[in-house]
Amino acid sequence: MKYGSHSNTHPHVNNLSYEQNVEELKKCNDKIQKITGNNTNLYRTPYGEYNNTVIQSAEDNGYYTIQWNIDTLDYNGLTGEEMWNRIKNKLSNGSIILSHNGTENTANSLDMLIKNIKGNGYEIVKVSDLIYKDSYTIDNNGTQHLKNKE
Repeated sequence: MKYGSHSNTHPHVNNLSYEQNVEELKKCNDKIQKITGNNTNLYRTPYGEYNNTVIQSAEDNGYYTIQWNIDTLDYNGLTGEEMWNRIKNKLSNGSIILSHNGTENTANSLDMLIKNIKGNGYEIVKVSDLIYKDSYTIDNNGTQHLKNKE
């Protein structure tokens, strides 16, 4: 698992039907597959929105829906230092940090952010290596939890 989707048109997915959610996933996958030769199976929904319909449409089509727990607010034009000050006390094992391409300061701040994260004892891994893939539930915050084995 290496490739993720963020939808085809970046809609408010909570307002879409099951079929429309599936179409968003399939059209985005088709584009990524055409360019890279690989299919997607991770899905971070636009705006972090999700409901049972969104989750079910993703699961039924072989996707793991992921969420973040730390937001850099890079889309508000924060500098790298401001982003670091925002996230440094929120880091924990398993954290997923939200950032965006095409923002004013994200690309030129990544080196510093990565060095600071590693300097605080954390390892940076692919989301696909971090998430549970079997026997889990997702709570109302979008966090995965292993199911209790009976």
